[in-house]
Amino acid sequence: MPSETTLLYCILFMTWVESSWNFYLVFRQRSVLKTTTNVPKDLIGIMPNETFSKARLYNLDNITFGIFHSLFDNILGTLMIILYVMPALWKYSIGISTKFGFSESEIVVSIIFMLMMNTLNSLLSLPFSIYSVFVIEEKHGFNKQTPGFFVKDTLKAYFLMQFLIVLLTSPIIYIVKAGGDYFFIYLWLFAVFFTLFFMTIYPEVIAPIFDKYTPLEEGELRTKIEDLAASVGFPLKKIYVVEGSKRSAHSNAYFYGFFNNKRIVIFDTLLKDYVSSDSRNVKNETSNENEDVTEQPTKSPASNEEDKKGCTNDEVLAVLAHELGHWKGNHVLKQMILSQINLFFLFMAFSFLFRYGIIYRAFGFQDSQPVIIGLLIILQFIFTPYHFILSFLITLLTRKYEFEADNFAKALGKAEYLRKSLIKLNKDNLSFPVYDWLYSTFNHSHPPLLERLKALNKTE
Repeated sequence: MPSETTLLYCILFMTWVESSWNFYLVFRQRSVLKTTTNVPKDLIGIMPNETFSKARLYNLDNITFGIFHSLFDNILGTLMIILYVMPALWKYSIGISTKFGFSESEIVVSIIFMLMMNTLNSLLSLPFSIYSVFVIEEKHGFNKQTPGFFVKDTLKAYFLMQFLIVLLTSPIIYIVKAGGDYFFIYLWLFAVFFTLFFMTIYPEVIAPIFDKYTPLEEGELRTKIEDLAASVGFPLKKIYVVEGSKRSAHSNAYFYGFFNNKRIVIFDTLLKDYVSSDSRNVKNETSNENEDVTEQPTKSPASNEEDKKGCTNDEVLAVLAHELGHWKGNHVLKQMILSQINLFFLFMAFSFLFRYGIIYRAFGFQDSQPVIIGLLIILQFIFTPYHFILSFLITLLTRKYEFEADNFAKALGKAEYLRKSLIKLNKDNLSFPVYDWLYSTFNHSHPPLLERLKALNKTE
C-alpha cells in the first residue's frame, strides 16, 4: 500500500501529464494560427481574405487566452491540493454548522462545504469570464451584453447552481450512508431520475430564466419547417426562436423533448432577416413619432445582402435537416445511454474505493472520511486517466454522428444548401477552417468545415 504522500504525488503527476498533453496540442494549433496568414487554395472562393484574417486573429486571441486560463487553473488547483484548502474549508463548514445548531451533521456540513467551494470557484473564474466577454468577444464584434446584463446573467447562474447543490447533496449522502453494500445501484437510479427530470424541466423552466423564447410566427419558414418535419415523421409540437442576440452574435439550432413532444429551437442570430417582436414594436413607435419627418434612405455597405449575417430560409432548413438526422439516428438517445452506463461504472468504482482512508489522508483529511469529499477525490482526481481516454472516444463518436447527420440532410436533397449554411456560419462565427490534425482529432467533436464539405461533395 503506497503512503499518503506517494498517492498524492501520483495524482498530481497524472493531472499534469494530461494538462501537458493538452498544452502540447494547443501550441500545435497556435502555431498553425500564427503561420497560416494567407487563404489556402482549398478555401479560395469559400472564404474571403478579410474574413479569413479576422477569423485567424479571433481564434489566436481565444487560444492564447485559453492557454493562460488553463495554466492558472492548473497551478491554482495544485496549490489548493498541497496547501490542504479542502480540509480547511471542511473545518470551517463544521464551525458554521455547529454555530447554527446542527452539530456535525455530515449532510449539513457537506452542503455548506459545497456552497463555499462553488462560491470560491465562481469568484476565481469571474475575472476570466469578464475578460472573455468584454475584451475578446467585444474586440471581435460578438459581445452584445451590457455590464448590467452580464451581472444579472452571472448572478442567475450562481444562484441556480447553489440551489442544485442543496437539492442534490442531501440525497447523495443519504443514499451512500443508508444504501448498504449496493448503494451504488440506488445512487445510479437517483442520477437517472434526476437527469430525466432536469432534461424535462430545463427547456420550460430554467432556460427561459436566461433567454426569451418566442414561438416562430406563421409564415413561409414555419410552414417549410413543419413540412420538413412531417416528411421524416418527426413529431414536432412547437417551434421557438430564442433571442440569443442579446448575449452574443454566435448562432445555433437544436431540438429537445421526449417521445411525441418534440420542440425545435432556433437562435435569432441564425435567421437572416429576423426581427424580434420587441424590436418591431420599438421601430413602429419610433416611426409613428417621426412620421412627419421625410428622409431619403441611405444605403450603407452593411445593408448589402451578402454582408448580412444569418441564413436564408432554405439554408435554415438544411441546418434543421442535419439536426433531424441526429434524431433519426437516435444519436441523443445513444449518447444518453452511454453516459448512464459510464455513470453506473463510476459509482460502482466509487463504492469499492471510498472506504480507503489513505485517499482522504492524502488530501489532508486525517480524522474523517466525508462522502462528498470521497466522491470529489475519486471521480475528479483518481479517475483522471479514465476521463481522458473516455473524452477522446466520445469525441470520435460524436464526429461520426455529425457525418451521419450531414448524410441524412444530403439524402433529403439539402446538400447544396447545407454547404452554403456551413460556409456562412463559419464566416459569421469567425471559425478558423485550418487545423492541426492532431489538435482537431482530440478537440473537435464537430468536424472542421473542409472535412464536412469534402464529405458532402462525395457522390454515392
